[in-house]
Amino acid sequence: MSDPNQQNNRVLIFDSTLRDAEQSPGASLNTPEKVEIAHQLARLGVDIIEAGFPVSSPVQFEAVEIISKEVEGPVIASLARTVKKDIDAAAQAMQAAPRKRIHTFTSTSPQHMEYMLKMTPDVVLQKAVEAIQYAKSYTDDVEFSAQDATRSDVQFLKEVVQAAIEAGATTINIPDTVGYAIPEEYGRLIATLMEIPGADRVILSTHCHNDLGLATANSLAGVLNGARQIECTMNGLGERAGNASLEECVMAMNVRNDFCHLHTKVRTQEIYRTSQMVSKLMGMPIQPNKAIVGTNAFAHESGIHVDGLLKNRSTYEIMTPESVGVTGTKLVLGRHTGRHGFKKHCEELGFVLDESQLESTYQRFLELADKKKEIFDDDVIALLDEKMRSIAEVFQLDYLHCASGSGVISTATVRINRQGQPLLAAALGDGPVDATYKAIRKATQLEPELENYSIRAVTGSSEALGEAILRIRYEGKTYIGRGISTDIIEASAKAYVNALNIMMLRINRTVQNMTD
Repeated sequence: MSDPNQQNNRVLIFDSTLRDAEQSPGASLNTPEKVEIAHQLARLGVDIIEAGFPVSSPVQFEAVEIISKEVEGPVIASLARTVKKDIDAAAQAMQAAPRKRIHTFTSTSPQHMEYMLKMTPDVVLQKAVEAIQYAKSYTDDVEFSAQDATRSDVQFLKEVVQAAIEAGATTINIPDTVGYAIPEEYGRLIATLMEIPGADRVILSTHCHNDLGLATANSLAGVLNGARQIECTMNGLGERAGNASLEECVMAMNVRNDFCHLHTKVRTQEIYRTSQMVSKLMGMPIQPNKAIVGTNAFAHESGIHVDGLLKNRSTYEIMTPESVGVTGTKLVLGRHTGRHGFKKHCEELGFVLDESQLESTYQRFLELADKKKEIFDDDVIALLDEKMRSIAEVFQLDYLHCASGSGVISTATVRINRQGQPLLAAALGDGPVDATYKAIRKATQLEPELENYSIRAVTGSSEALGEAILRIRYEGKTYIGRGISTDIIEASAKAYVNALNIMMLRINRTVQNMTD
Protein backbone atom coordinates (compact mmCIF):
# COMPACT_ATOMS: atom_id res chain seq x y z
CA MET A 1 0.00 0.00 0.00
CA SER A 2 1.38 3.45 -0.95
CA ASP A 3 2.18 5.95 1.76
CA PRO A 4 -0.52 8.70 1.69
CA ASN A 5 2.02 11.28 2.86
CA GLN A 6 4.33 10.34 0.01
CA GLN A 7 1.43 10.59 -2.46
CA ASN A 8 0.44 14.00 -1.06
CA ASN A 9 4.03 15.21 -1.51
CA ARG A 10 4.19 14.15 -5.17
CA VAL A 11 4.50 17.10 -7.57
CA LEU A 12 3.30 16.57 -11.14
CA ILE A 13 5.52 17.88 -13.92
CA PHE A 14 3.55 19.47 -16.77
CA ASP A 15 5.98 19.99 -19.64
CA SER A 16 5.16 22.79 -22.08
CA THR A 17 8.30 22.57 -24.23
CA LEU A 18 6.28 21.71 -27.34
CA ARG A 19 3.80 24.54 -26.81
CA ASP A 20 5.13 27.43 -24.72
CA ALA A 21 8.84 26.90 -25.44
CA GLU A 22 8.21 26.74 -29.18
CA GLN A 23 6.82 30.26 -28.91
CA SER A 24 10.34 31.47 -28.08
CA PRO A 25 11.49 34.07 -30.62
CA GLY A 26 13.59 32.23 -33.21
CA ALA A 27 12.52 28.73 -32.13
CA SER A 28 10.91 26.44 -34.68
CA LEU A 29 10.10 22.73 -34.82
CA ASN A 30 8.64 20.64 -37.61
CA THR A 31 6.29 17.74 -36.86
CA PRO A 32 8.90 14.92 -36.83
CA GLU A 33 11.08 16.97 -34.46
CA LYS A 34 8.11 17.57 -32.13
CA VAL A 35 7.35 13.86 -32.09
CA GLU A 36 11.00 13.03 -31.38
CA ILE A 37 11.06 15.42 -28.41
CA ALA A 38 7.72 14.04 -27.14
CA HIS A 39 9.13 10.51 -27.08
CA GLN A 40 12.15 11.75 -25.13
CA LEU A 41 9.91 13.62 -22.66
CA ALA A 42 8.10 10.34 -22.07
CA ARG A 43 11.45 8.64 -21.37
CA LEU A 44 12.26 11.53 -19.02
CA GLY A 45 9.14 10.68 -17.07
CA VAL A 46 7.10 13.88 -17.18
CA ASP A 47 3.47 13.48 -16.12
CA ILE A 48 1.82 15.69 -18.75
CA ILE A 49 3.04 16.76 -22.20
CA GLU A 50 1.36 19.89 -23.56
CA ALA A 51 1.65 18.90 -27.20
CA GLY A 52 0.43 22.12 -28.80
CA PHE A 53 -2.38 24.53 -29.64
CA PRO A 54 -4.27 22.58 -32.36
CA VAL A 55 -6.62 25.31 -33.55
CA SER A 56 -3.74 27.68 -34.31
CA SER A 57 -2.48 25.91 -37.46
CA PRO A 58 -2.69 22.64 -39.43
CA VAL A 59 0.91 21.84 -38.44
CA GLN A 60 0.07 22.24 -34.73
CA PHE A 61 -2.99 20.01 -35.18
CA GLU A 62 -0.97 17.35 -37.02
CA ALA A 63 1.76 17.31 -34.35
CA VAL A 64 -0.76 16.88 -31.50
CA GLU A 65 -2.57 14.16 -33.46
CA ILE A 66 0.61 12.12 -34.13
CA ILE A 67 1.92 12.54 -30.56
CA SER A 68 -1.47 11.37 -29.25
CA LYS A 69 -1.19 8.21 -31.37
CA GLU A 70 2.48 7.40 -30.80
CA VAL A 71 3.62 8.59 -27.38
CA GLU A 72 2.81 6.32 -24.43
CA GLY A 73 2.91 7.12 -20.74
CA PRO A 74 2.25 10.80 -20.07
CA VAL A 75 -1.11 12.52 -20.28
CA ILE A 76 -1.33 14.44 -23.58
CA ALA A 77 -2.70 17.97 -23.17
CA SER A 78 -3.88 20.49 -25.76
CA LEU A 79 -4.39 24.20 -25.29
CA ALA A 80 -7.68 25.93 -26.10
CA ARG A 81 -9.13 29.35 -25.50
CA THR A 82 -12.59 29.53 -23.91
CA VAL A 83 -14.01 29.14 -27.42
CA LYS A 84 -15.92 26.10 -28.66
CA LYS A 85 -13.96 25.76 -31.93
CA ASP A 86 -10.69 25.67 -29.95
CA ILE A 87 -12.01 22.98 -27.65
CA ASP A 88 -13.37 20.97 -30.59
CA ALA A 89 -9.98 21.11 -32.33
CA ALA A 90 -8.15 20.09 -29.14
CA ALA A 91 -10.46 17.13 -28.59
CA GLN A 92 -10.31 16.01 -32.23
CA ALA A 93 -6.50 16.16 -32.33
CA MET A 94 -6.24 14.04 -29.16
CA GLN A 95 -8.80 11.38 -30.11
CA ALA A 96 -6.22 8.59 -30.12
CA ALA A 97 -4.60 9.50 -26.78
CA PRO A 98 -5.31 6.94 -24.04
CA ARG A 99 -5.03 9.74 -21.46
CA LYS A 100 -5.93 13.26 -22.56
CA ARG A 101 -6.44 16.69 -21.03
CA ILE A 102 -8.06 19.80 -22.47
CA HIS A 103 -6.34 22.92 -21.13
CA THR A 104 -8.59 25.95 -21.53
CA PHE A 105 -7.69 29.47 -20.48
CA THR A 106 -8.82 33.07 -20.26
CA SER A 107 -7.40 36.22 -18.68
CA THR A 108 -8.45 37.59 -15.29
CA SER A 109 -6.29 40.70 -14.84
CA PRO A 110 -7.76 44.20 -15.37
CA GLN A 111 -5.13 44.90 -18.05
CA HIS A 112 -6.00 41.81 -20.08
CA MET A 113 -9.77 41.99 -19.65
CA GLU A 114 -10.00 45.65 -20.61
CA TYR A 115 -7.42 45.99 -23.37
CA MET A 116 -7.07 42.50 -24.83
CA LEU A 117 -10.35 40.66 -24.26
CA LYS A 118 -12.53 43.78 -24.07
CA MET A 119 -14.82 41.90 -21.68
CA THR A 120 -16.29 42.65 -18.28
CA PRO A 121 -15.34 40.41 -15.35
CA ASP A 122 -18.83 38.88 -15.35
CA VAL A 123 -18.54 37.84 -18.98
CA VAL A 124 -15.03 36.42 -18.42
CA LEU A 125 -16.30 34.30 -15.52
CA GLN A 126 -19.31 33.09 -17.52
CA LYS A 127 -17.20 32.08 -20.53
CA ALA A 128 -14.73 30.25 -18.29
CA VAL A 129 -17.51 28.17 -16.75
CA GLU A 130 -19.11 27.42 -20.13
CA ALA A 131 -15.77 26.38 -21.62
CA ILE A 132 -14.97 24.01 -18.75
CA GLN A 133 -18.41 22.42 -18.94
CA TYR A 134 -18.10 22.03 -22.72
CA ALA A 135 -14.60 20.50 -22.43
CA LYS A 136 -15.98 18.02 -19.87
CA SER A 137 -18.20 16.61 -22.63
CA TYR A 138 -14.98 15.34 -24.26
CA THR A 139 -12.86 14.31 -21.25
CA ASP A 140 -13.03 14.26 -17.47
CA ASP A 141 -9.51 15.74 -17.27
CA VAL A 142 -9.93 19.49 -17.78
CA GLU A 143 -7.44 22.14 -16.73
CA PHE A 144 -8.37 25.81 -16.40
CA SER A 145 -5.84 28.65 -16.41
CA ALA A 146 -6.48 32.19 -15.18
CA GLN A 147 -3.99 34.01 -17.41
CA ASP A 148 -2.13 36.90 -15.74
CA ALA A 149 -3.40 35.69 -12.36
CA THR A 150 -0.68 37.48 -10.39
CA ARG A 151 -1.89 40.89 -11.59
CA SER A 152 -5.54 40.03 -11.01
CA ASP A 153 -7.76 41.31 -8.22
CA VAL A 154 -7.47 38.55 -5.61
CA GLN A 155 -11.16 38.57 -4.75
CA PHE A 156 -12.16 38.22 -8.41
CA LEU A 157 -9.53 35.52 -8.92
CA LYS A 158 -10.99 33.58 -5.98
CA GLU A 159 -14.46 33.83 -7.54
CA VAL A 160 -13.18 32.53 -10.88
CA VAL A 161 -11.25 29.67 -9.26
CA GLN A 162 -14.26 28.60 -7.18
CA ALA A 163 -16.53 28.76 -10.24
CA ALA A 164 -14.00 26.67 -12.21
CA ILE A 165 -13.94 24.04 -9.47
CA GLU A 166 -17.74 23.89 -9.38
CA ALA A 167 -17.86 23.64 -13.20
CA GLY A 168 -15.74 20.49 -13.03
CA ALA A 169 -12.13 21.54 -13.69
CA THR A 170 -9.71 19.02 -12.19
CA THR A 171 -6.60 21.24 -12.32
CA ILE A 172 -6.53 24.99 -11.71
CA ASN A 173 -3.47 26.80 -13.02
CA ILE A 174 -2.35 30.13 -11.53
CA PRO A 175 0.01 31.68 -14.12
CA ASP A 176 2.50 34.44 -13.44
CA THR A 177 2.19 35.22 -17.13
CA VAL A 178 4.44 38.27 -17.24
CA GLY A 179 6.94 37.21 -14.57
CA TYR A 180 5.73 39.90 -12.19
CA ALA A 181 5.51 38.07 -8.86
CA ILE A 182 8.01 37.84 -6.01
CA PRO A 183 8.34 34.34 -4.42
CA GLU A 184 6.87 35.28 -1.03
CA GLU A 185 3.96 37.02 -2.77
CA TYR A 186 3.29 34.12 -5.15
CA GLY A 187 3.47 31.56 -2.35
CA ARG A 188 0.98 33.61 -0.33
CA LEU A 189 -1.40 33.74 -3.33
CA ILE A 190 -1.33 29.93 -3.68
CA ALA A 191 -1.93 29.54 0.07
CA THR A 192 -4.93 31.90 -0.16
CA LEU A 193 -6.44 29.94 -3.06
CA MET A 194 -5.94 26.66 -1.16
CA GLU A 195 -8.51 27.94 1.36
CA ILE A 196 -11.29 28.14 -1.26
CA PRO A 197 -14.08 25.58 -0.65
CA GLY A 198 -13.42 22.55 -2.84
CA ALA A 199 -9.74 23.34 -3.45
CA ASP A 200 -8.84 20.04 -1.81
CA ARG A 201 -10.63 18.25 -4.68
CA VAL A 202 -8.46 19.75 -7.42
CA ILE A 203 -4.77 20.23 -8.14
CA LEU A 204 -3.46 23.76 -8.05
CA SER A 205 -0.73 24.39 -10.61
CA THR A 206 2.05 26.94 -11.11
CA HIS A 207 3.06 28.45 -14.46
CA CYS A 208 5.75 31.07 -13.92
CA HIS A 209 7.62 33.20 -16.43
CA ASN A 210 11.16 34.43 -15.93
CA ASP A 211 11.03 38.16 -16.72
CA LEU A 212 12.61 38.99 -13.34
CA GLY A 213 14.65 35.78 -13.19
CA LEU A 214 12.31 34.34 -10.52
CA ALA A 215 10.39 31.65 -12.42
CA THR A 216 11.96 28.68 -10.65
CA ALA A 217 11.84 30.39 -7.25
CA ASN A 218 8.17 31.29 -7.71
CA SER A 219 7.31 27.74 -8.81
CA LEU A 220 8.97 26.32 -5.71
CA ALA A 221 7.19 28.88 -3.52
CA GLY A 222 3.94 27.68 -5.09
CA VAL A 223 4.45 23.98 -4.33
CA LEU A 224 5.71 24.76 -0.82
CA ASN A 225 2.33 26.44 -0.24
CA GLY A 226 0.14 23.66 -1.57
CA ALA A 227 0.32 23.57 -5.39
CA ARG A 228 0.99 20.06 -6.69
CA GLN A 229 1.76 20.70 -10.35
CA ILE A 230 4.56 22.75 -11.93
CA GLU A 231 4.25 23.86 -15.55
CA CYS A 232 7.74 24.25 -16.99
CA THR A 233 9.93 23.78 -20.06
CA MET A 234 13.29 22.20 -20.82
CA ASN A 235 16.13 24.72 -20.61
CA GLY A 236 13.61 27.32 -19.36
CA LEU A 237 12.67 28.20 -22.94
CA GLY A 238 9.58 30.27 -23.68
CA GLU A 239 8.30 33.67 -24.67
CA ARG A 240 10.42 36.70 -23.71
CA ALA A 241 12.76 35.59 -20.89
CA GLY A 242 11.28 32.10 -20.82
CA ASN A 243 9.54 29.84 -18.33
CA ALA A 244 10.38 27.98 -15.16
CA SER A 245 13.13 25.53 -16.05
CA LEU A 246 12.14 21.86 -15.71
CA GLU A 247 15.65 20.78 -14.77
CA GLU A 248 15.99 23.47 -12.10
CA CYS A 249 12.60 22.79 -10.50
CA VAL A 250 13.08 19.02 -10.47
CA MET A 251 16.65 19.05 -9.17
CA ALA A 252 15.86 21.69 -6.52
CA MET A 253 13.22 19.36 -5.06
CA ASN A 254 15.55 16.37 -5.52
CA VAL A 255 18.66 17.87 -3.94
CA ARG A 256 16.78 19.75 -1.18
CA ASN A 257 14.27 17.06 -0.36
CA ASP A 258 15.43 17.45 3.25
CA PHE A 259 13.83 20.91 3.25
CA CYS A 260 10.82 20.71 0.94
CA HIS A 261 9.88 17.00 1.32
CA LEU A 262 8.53 16.98 -2.24
CA HIS A 263 9.30 14.58 -5.06
CA THR A 264 8.55 13.90 -8.73
CA LYS A 265 8.72 10.79 -10.91
CA VAL A 266 11.15 12.38 -13.37
CA ARG A 267 14.09 10.14 -14.31
CA THR A 268 16.79 12.70 -13.63
CA GLN A 269 19.45 10.73 -15.52
CA GLU A 270 17.56 11.66 -18.73
CA ILE A 271 17.71 15.43 -18.06
CA TYR A 272 20.95 16.23 -19.92
CA ARG A 273 20.05 14.13 -22.96
CA THR A 274 16.64 15.83 -23.18
CA SER A 275 18.17 19.26 -22.74
CA GLN A 276 20.67 18.69 -25.54
CA MET A 277 17.98 17.37 -27.90
CA VAL A 278 15.71 20.38 -27.31
CA SER A 279 18.60 22.81 -27.73
CA LYS A 280 19.71 21.32 -31.03
CA LEU A 281 16.31 20.76 -32.62
CA MET A 282 15.10 24.24 -31.67
CA GLY A 283 18.36 25.89 -32.66
CA MET A 284 18.60 27.55 -29.22
CA PRO A 285 22.10 27.19 -27.69
CA ILE A 286 22.39 26.73 -23.92
CA GLN A 287 24.41 29.36 -22.06
CA PRO A 288 27.57 27.77 -20.60
CA ASN A 289 26.75 28.77 -17.00
CA LYS A 290 23.13 27.53 -17.18
CA ALA A 291 22.23 25.67 -13.98
CA ILE A 292 22.16 21.86 -14.23
CA VAL A 293 22.68 21.52 -18.01
CA GLY A 294 25.22 24.21 -18.99
CA THR A 295 28.69 23.07 -20.11
CA ASN A 296 30.18 24.76 -17.05
CA ALA A 297 27.66 23.33 -14.57
CA PHE A 298 30.12 20.62 -13.51
CA ALA A 299 33.35 22.29 -14.67
CA HIS A 300 35.97 23.54 -12.22
CA GLU A 301 39.04 25.65 -12.90
CA SER A 302 39.91 27.43 -9.65
CA GLY A 303 42.89 25.79 -7.93
CA ILE A 304 41.11 25.84 -4.57
CA HIS A 305 37.99 24.21 -6.07
CA VAL A 306 39.99 21.53 -7.89
CA ASP A 307 41.96 20.75 -4.76
CA GLY A 308 38.75 20.32 -2.78
CA LEU A 309 37.16 18.14 -5.47
CA LEU A 310 40.17 15.84 -5.60
CA LYS A 311 39.83 15.31 -1.87
CA ASN A 312 36.04 14.88 -1.90
CA ARG A 313 33.58 15.81 -4.65
CA SER A 314 31.00 17.02 -2.11
CA THR A 315 33.21 20.01 -1.29
CA TYR A 316 32.03 21.88 -4.38
CA GLU A 317 29.35 19.68 -6.00
CA ILE A 318 25.88 19.38 -4.45
CA MET A 319 24.86 16.78 -7.05
CA THR A 320 26.83 14.42 -9.24
CA PRO A 321 27.04 14.91 -13.00
CA GLU A 322 25.77 11.34 -13.40
CA SER A 323 22.57 12.17 -11.49
CA VAL A 324 21.41 14.34 -14.42
CA GLY A 325 22.94 12.19 -17.16
CA VAL A 326 26.18 14.12 -17.71
CA THR A 327 28.98 11.70 -18.54
CA GLY A 328 31.66 14.35 -18.97
CA THR A 329 34.13 14.71 -21.82
CA LYS A 330 36.15 11.55 -21.27
CA LEU A 331 38.44 9.86 -23.77
CA VAL A 332 36.71 6.55 -24.35
CA LEU A 333 36.97 5.69 -28.05
CA GLY A 334 39.58 5.61 -30.79
CA ARG A 335 40.22 4.52 -34.37
CA HIS A 336 40.81 0.91 -33.26
CA THR A 337 37.39 0.58 -31.65
CA GLY A 338 35.36 -2.17 -33.32
CA ARG A 339 31.70 -2.14 -34.26
CA HIS A 340 30.66 -4.15 -31.22
CA GLY A 341 32.39 -1.79 -28.82
CA PHE A 342 31.02 1.24 -30.66
CA LYS A 343 27.47 -0.14 -30.55
CA LYS A 344 27.74 -0.91 -26.83
CA HIS A 345 29.02 2.58 -26.13
CA CYS A 346 26.14 4.12 -28.11
CA GLU A 347 23.69 2.10 -26.01
CA GLU A 348 25.35 3.39 -22.84
CA LEU A 349 24.76 6.92 -24.15
CA GLY A 350 21.05 6.12 -24.65
CA PHE A 351 20.98 5.35 -28.40
CA VAL A 352 19.67 2.02 -29.73
CA LEU A 353 20.73 1.58 -33.37
CA ASP A 354 19.53 -0.89 -35.99
CA GLU A 355 22.12 -2.49 -38.27
CA SER A 356 21.76 0.14 -41.01
CA GLN A 357 22.09 3.04 -38.56
CA LEU A 358 25.04 1.36 -36.83
CA GLU A 359 26.95 0.81 -40.07
CA SER A 360 26.51 4.34 -41.44
CA THR A 361 27.24 5.99 -38.08
CA TYR A 362 30.26 3.75 -37.48
CA GLN A 363 31.73 4.77 -40.84
CA ARG A 364 31.26 8.45 -39.88
CA PHE A 365 32.95 7.67 -36.58
CA LEU A 366 35.95 6.13 -38.34
CA GLU A 367 36.24 9.20 -40.59
CA LEU A 368 36.21 11.40 -37.50
CA ALA A 369 38.76 9.18 -35.71
CA ASP A 370 41.16 9.67 -38.63
CA LYS A 371 40.91 13.45 -38.13
CA LYS A 372 40.95 13.63 -34.33
CA LYS A 373 43.38 12.17 -31.83
CA GLU A 374 40.79 12.20 -29.06
CA ILE A 375 37.15 11.12 -29.35
CA PHE A 376 34.79 12.28 -26.60
CA ASP A 377 31.25 11.28 -25.65
CA ASP A 378 29.94 14.59 -26.96
CA ASP A 379 31.54 13.85 -30.36
CA VAL A 380 29.67 10.55 -30.53
CA ILE A 381 26.39 12.16 -29.42
CA ALA A 382 26.76 14.80 -32.15
CA LEU A 383 27.29 12.09 -34.79
CA LEU A 384 24.29 10.15 -33.54
CA ASP A 385 22.07 13.21 -33.37
CA GLU A 386 23.03 14.08 -36.95
CA LYS A 387 22.14 10.56 -38.09
CA MET A 388 18.82 10.50 -36.20
CA ARG A 389 17.85 13.84 -37.77
CA SER A 390 18.59 12.68 -41.32
CA ILE A 391 15.84 13.36 -43.86
CA ALA A 392 15.25 12.59 -47.52
CA GLU A 393 17.92 14.61 -49.30
CA VAL A 394 17.29 16.56 -52.48
CA PHE A 395 20.79 18.07 -52.31
CA GLN A 396 24.07 16.50 -51.18
CA LEU A 397 27.35 18.35 -50.65
CA ASP A 398 29.74 16.47 -52.91
CA TYR A 399 32.77 18.78 -53.00
CA LEU A 400 33.88 21.98 -51.30
CA HIS A 401 37.03 24.04 -51.73
CA CYS A 402 37.67 27.42 -50.12
CA ALA A 403 40.52 29.90 -50.40
CA SER A 404 40.80 32.67 -47.84
CA GLY A 405 43.35 34.68 -45.96
CA SER A 406 44.55 38.12 -44.91
CA GLY A 407 44.41 40.50 -47.90
CA VAL A 408 42.85 37.82 -50.10
CA ILE A 409 39.32 37.83 -51.48
CA SER A 410 37.63 34.66 -50.23
CA THR A 411 36.51 32.23 -52.91
CA ALA A 412 34.55 28.99 -52.73
CA THR A 413 33.86 26.23 -55.24
CA VAL A 414 31.14 23.66 -54.59
CA ARG A 415 29.71 20.63 -56.33
CA ILE A 416 26.18 19.79 -55.20
CA ASN A 417 24.62 16.47 -56.14
CA ARG A 418 20.91 16.86 -56.93
CA GLN A 419 19.49 13.36 -57.22
CA GLY A 420 22.38 12.21 -59.42
CA GLN A 421 22.88 15.49 -61.28
CA PRO A 422 26.06 17.41 -60.40
CA LEU A 423 25.63 21.17 -59.91
CA LEU A 424 28.87 23.17 -59.92
CA ALA A 425 29.39 26.80 -58.96
CA ALA A 426 32.03 29.19 -57.65
CA ALA A 427 31.61 32.52 -55.85
CA LEU A 428 33.46 35.35 -54.11
CA GLY A 429 32.45 36.45 -50.64
CA ASP A 430 33.21 38.43 -47.51
CA GLY A 431 34.96 35.53 -45.78
CA PRO A 432 34.93 31.79 -46.52
CA VAL A 433 31.46 31.08 -45.07
CA ASP A 434 29.86 33.90 -47.07
CA ALA A 435 31.61 32.71 -50.24
CA THR A 436 30.48 29.13 -49.60
CA TYR A 437 26.86 30.13 -49.11
CA LYS A 438 26.89 32.25 -52.26
CA ALA A 439 28.30 29.32 -54.22
CA ILE A 440 25.64 26.96 -52.85
CA ARG A 441 22.89 29.44 -53.73
CA LYS A 442 24.30 29.78 -57.25
CA ALA A 443 24.52 26.00 -57.70
CA THR A 444 21.02 25.26 -56.41
CA GLN A 445 19.46 28.44 -57.88
CA LEU A 446 17.71 29.01 -54.55
CA GLU A 447 17.98 32.36 -52.76
CA PRO A 448 16.70 32.02 -49.17
CA GLU A 449 17.53 34.79 -46.71
CA LEU A 450 20.05 33.83 -44.01
CA GLU A 451 18.48 35.01 -40.74
CA ASN A 452 20.82 33.56 -38.14
CA TYR A 453 24.10 31.65 -38.04
CA SER A 454 26.18 30.28 -35.17
CA ILE A 455 28.94 27.74 -34.71
CA ARG A 456 30.17 26.08 -31.56
CA ALA A 457 32.74 23.52 -30.55
CA VAL A 458 31.08 20.28 -29.48
CA THR A 459 34.15 19.38 -27.42
CA GLY A 460 37.40 21.00 -26.37
CA SER A 461 40.89 20.98 -27.94
CA SER A 462 42.14 22.37 -31.23
CA GLU A 463 40.67 19.35 -33.05
CA ALA A 464 37.16 19.99 -31.71
CA LEU A 465 34.17 18.81 -33.69
CA GLY A 466 32.31 21.95 -34.76
CA GLU A 467 28.52 22.21 -35.03
CA ALA A 468 26.98 24.91 -37.22
CA ILE A 469 23.34 25.92 -36.69
CA LEU A 470 21.57 28.39 -38.95
CA ARG A 471 18.12 29.64 -39.82
CA ILE A 472 16.98 30.61 -43.34
CA ARG A 473 13.75 32.26 -44.48
CA TYR A 474 12.07 31.49 -47.81
CA GLU A 475 8.65 32.69 -48.95
CA GLY A 476 7.69 33.72 -45.42
CA LYS A 477 8.70 30.45 -43.71
CA THR A 478 11.80 29.67 -41.66
CA TYR A 479 13.91 26.51 -41.70
CA ILE A 480 16.71 25.44 -39.36
CA GLY A 481 19.76 23.57 -40.62
CA ARG A 482 22.58 21.84 -38.75
CA GLY A 483 25.93 20.40 -39.76
CA ILE A 484 28.96 18.94 -37.97
CA SER A 485 32.58 18.51 -39.00
CA THR A 486 36.08 19.08 -37.67
CA ASP A 487 36.27 21.77 -40.42
CA ILE A 488 34.00 24.68 -39.49
CA ILE A 489 33.55 25.74 -43.14
CA GLU A 490 32.42 22.23 -44.05
CA ALA A 491 30.10 22.19 -41.01
CA SER A 492 28.67 25.53 -42.15
CA ALA A 493 28.13 24.23 -45.69
CA LYS A 494 26.45 21.06 -44.39
CA ALA A 495 24.13 23.15 -42.22
CA TYR A 496 23.09 25.27 -45.20
CA VAL A 497 22.46 22.22 -47.39
CA ASN A 498 20.52 20.60 -44.52
CA ALA A 499 18.27 23.67 -44.27
CA LEU A 500 17.69 23.61 -48.04
CA ASN A 501 16.71 19.93 -47.86
CA ILE A 502 14.20 20.64 -45.08
CA MET A 503 12.88 23.57 -47.11
CA MET A 504 12.49 21.44 -50.24
CA LEU A 505 10.78 18.68 -48.26
CA ARG A 506 8.23 21.20 -46.97
CA ILE A 507 7.71 22.72 -50.44
CA ASN A 508 7.28 19.30 -52.08
CA ARG A 509 4.73 18.27 -49.44
CA THR A 510 2.78 21.48 -49.99
CA VAL A 511 2.72 20.94 -53.76
CA GLN A 512 1.65 17.30 -53.29
CA ASN A 513 -1.16 18.32 -50.94
CA MET A 514 -2.39 20.90 -53.46
CA THR A 515 -2.30 18.27 -56.23
CA ASP A 516 -4.18 15.76 -54.08
